[in-house]
Amino acid sequence: MVTRVEWIEVGVELLATEGAPAITIERLTGELGMTKGSFYHHFAGAGGFKTALLEYFEQEYTTRLIDAVQAENAKPKAKLEHLLRLVLTDPDNVALEIAIRAWALQDPEVRAAQERVDATRTAYLKELCHGLNADLDPDRYAQMLYLILIGAEQVLPTVERTDLREIYNLTLRLID
Repeated sequence: MVTRVEWIEVGVELLATEGAPAITIERLTGELGMTKGSFYHHFAGAGGFKTALLEYFEQEYTTRLIDAVQAENAKPKAKLEHLLRLVLTDPDNVALEIAIRAWALQDPEVRAAQERVDATRTAYLKELCHGLNADLDPDRYAQMLYLILIGAEQVLPTVERTDLREIYNLTLRLID
């Protein structure tokens, strides 16, 4: 028996590697060797699957990371550094982030989810940056940190994670 999460994880993988058009019921059932009945046991059609996939994306790639950082008893700068380490650890996230953003340009539900994710991420960065003792505008600094990541993912070829870490190390020097 395939779980709901396993269905979604296959969908996430297809999205990251082949884009939104690859996420079809036929493709998902083929990848998992399951029947359409098994799919419909977990989801109310393709629309229900898309909603579940977007919720999973929001939870796993935003909420989970914020919760992990918030769980530690540390100063804002240490939390910011921890968050950057978490974000930069998984190179597979880049393809997924690009695919979600591309899909958001064509689908209002995906766009709404992407806007929620962006708002949540930037709000958390702003919260951390407001706790810094630095002579800079915390809201603009938070925005800059986020835009560096998004820009690095969009430029071709993408910026290597080691190079992106170095860029972030340079920006963190602004708050020393």
